[in-house]
Parts: sequence; structure tokens; C-alpha cells
Amino acid sequence: LHLNFLFFRKKGMDRNVVGWFEIPTLDLNRAQKFYEEVLGFKLERQTVGTSVMAFFPWKEDAAGSPGSLIQEDEFYHPSAEGVVIYFTSPSGDAANELARVDGAGGKLLRDKTEIADGHGFYGLALDTEGNRIAIHSLK
Repeated sequence: LHLNFLFFRKKGMDRNVVGWFEIPTLDLNRAQKFYEEVLGFKLERQTVGTSVMAFFPWKEDAAGSPGSLIQEDEFYHPSAEGVVIYFTSPSGDAANELARVDGAGGKLLRDKTEIADGHGFYGLALDTEGNRIAIHSLK
């Protein structure tokens, strides 16, 4: 895998292009438990209209994009073939979070793998809902 992330950086931008993400769930309780176990932090739950959501913690004006899990039957359907969300490893080493995937009910697809040109490491997994996700770390 060769990606030149520096090539795509835009000088003068005051924010990242992605402003929000939502990960579809069939069973929000099961999905929330998976992400809390793998990532090691609590998600905050809220009903918004006809959707039930569990929000990942975020900090205003910090790097990265905030997002949530969502259960809403009409428009949100889990998929292993669509967009991949890369979570930044809370521990600083993706191997730690990836080691918890199977025990939390998910499936490890790719062990921690180095990304070329010093961009760190990542691993791929399926969550309990069938969504493909990645965990990334610099070490």
C-alpha cells in the first residue's frame, strides 16, 4: 500500500474535508458494546428524530472528524463493501485495539500492517454489524 498523504494536504484550509460520519447498525446495543470494548471509551446515546445514535467522543477544534453509530432502518444499512472509517488508535498502537476485535464479537481481517513512507500502521476489521473499519497508529 503506497499512499502519499502529504501530496493531498491543502495549504490554507482551516478544517478537514470530512465534517461528520455515521456508521450504520442493525443492533445499536451490540454495536455500541463492540466499539466501547475495542476502542476503550464510552459512547453517548441519544434519539434524534426516528434515529437512535451513539456518539463517539470528540473535541471541538481538534484534528479528525466527529461521528456516531446510527440505527435507522430506512436509509442506513451496514456494509463491508463501502466506505472504510479509519479510527485513530486511542492507545497509540493499533495492535492493542486490533487484539480486542475478535473478543468483542467482530472479525479481524488484516493484522497491523505498515503503511509505506512513514505513514504509520493500520489493521482492518469487521464490526458486529458487518461494517469494515480500520484502526491506525503511527507506531
